[in-house]
Amino acid sequence: MKNKKVLILFLDMLFCCAIMSAQEGQKSNLHQRAETEEAKNDFAAARSSYIRAFEEYAEKGQIDLSVECGTKATALYYTENNYKAGFELLRNVDQTIAAEEQKGGGLKPALHYQVTKERLLMYMKMRNSARALEQINTMEDQAKAANDEDLNNDLLYNKAIYYYSFGQVSQGDAVFKELASRLNASKEYDKVDAIYQKLIANGRKINNVNLVEQTYSNYIIWKDSANAMKLADETGVLKQQIADNEAIIAEKDSSLSSRQLIIIALCVLVAALAAALVISIIVLLRYIFVTRKQKKAIKLAEENNALKAKFISNISAQLDPTLQKLNNSIPEVQALLDFSSHIQTLSKLENMPNNSVELEDIPVQQFCEGLMGEIRNMVKPEVTLVVNAPKMDAKINKEYVSHILLHLLYNAAEYTPAGGNIWLDFKKRGAHVQQFVVADTGCGIPEEKMEDVFKPFLEIKDLTKGDGLGLPICKEMAKKMNGDLDIDPNFTKGTRFVLDLHT
Repeated sequence: MKNKKVLILFLDMLFCCAIMSAQEGQKSNLHQRAETEEAKNDFAAARSSYIRAFEEYAEKGQIDLSVECGTKATALYYTENNYKAGFELLRNVDQTIAAEEQKGGGLKPALHYQVTKERLLMYMKMRNSARALEQINTMEDQAKAANDEDLNNDLLYNKAIYYYSFGQVSQGDAVFKELASRLNASKEYDKVDAIYQKLIANGRKINNVNLVEQTYSNYIIWKDSANAMKLADETGVLKQQIADNEAIIAEKDSSLSSRQLIIIALCVLVAALAAALVISIIVLLRYIFVTRKQKKAIKLAEENNALKAKFISNISAQLDPTLQKLNNSIPEVQALLDFSSHIQTLSKLENMPNNSVELEDIPVQQFCEGLMGEIRNMVKPEVTLVVNAPKMDAKINKEYVSHILLHLLYNAAEYTPAGGNIWLDFKKRGAHVQQFVVADTGCGIPEEKMEDVFKPFLEIKDLTKGDGLGLPICKEMAKKMNGDLDIDPNFTKGTRFVLDLHT
């Protein structure tokens, strides 16, 4: 009876641990959203979401997920050669890990290893051999402290990348040979193949032609060797099976008929294996064909979208001279003029490259108070207007930021009832991150429609009541400034828009 109680208690503990692990591994909405934005190549928005997810996880003590989001955001920084912001973010990640260690969470060398590896990748992309070697040495100490076989293999892999990247081919071959030997010894051929593919991909990513050529050459040699080893293994297994079968036959019956039955069985087995191999090849070829077809379809869709945007813009431009001749005092005519102008603006923004706008230093407090003054005569009775902005200068594109904030403030003035509040705040989120926030106590936006307000042409509208292009235009302007515009879903007293800008 006592043993049963101990067993039940042990099972309960395992069940609780499993539940806690599942909760810790669950990704937040911000994390999932960042991955979706990254998959759509919306790197500025993805980076912003990753940083917010990093901060959110850190506050909750979910340090593993926090480090994952922090390093992913760093990768999106140095992809666009913004190394300074990347290094600063990694310092914040290291400090977050250190803070967790001081709370009694124990040393976390594996997490520090991830951060150091991101620094290594940046220094390699910057072609800074000396600093990159320092990171390799640090990673070696961290992998040793973690005592993790996977980290040791990853260390060898990154050493190989380092040596190949800086022309030290013989050292790279030696390190990679050691890694491949470890995996080959355990017959993990698929892992070796994946590492070769990853090494080639990294060579292309850092634009190192020598690394790609050398690795591909080694890969072909290894592939032939691996195929030979696989064939030898399969042959050895088959020989062993034949030997075992023959021994069984010799023990039980030495008659010719028994031997023939065994031979027939082996022939059937070989035929079945051959058939399975043929089917696998057919499935693989079909997969390759479908993948190529999908890539062509995606490319065609992108070209069609570009042509569609250009076509709509051209139609709007051709209609504009005719509309200008009409009486714009008629609300419907003015609505058509505004709609035509908005279409051309949106099309121009979509075809404009990111980070193409010029920035200038402006006094933040004076700038915000001036914008709030624009709506002072538009609000309903007893509506309180509040500006929270420090006396400092900020580098922004004044034209785009003014357009975005005024559009948000006009909407706030329209939808905030008498006695309500409207806020305009400015916050410095980091050395290269600044934030404008517009909030009101109006009727708010339903959660299921928050994503749709930034998408144009979703529904047919009465143009005299607005064409629905204001917020999509503001969203595109934010992207062109290496930022993002979004709605805070956690604000339930009205509506709060957040404009994040990265410099």
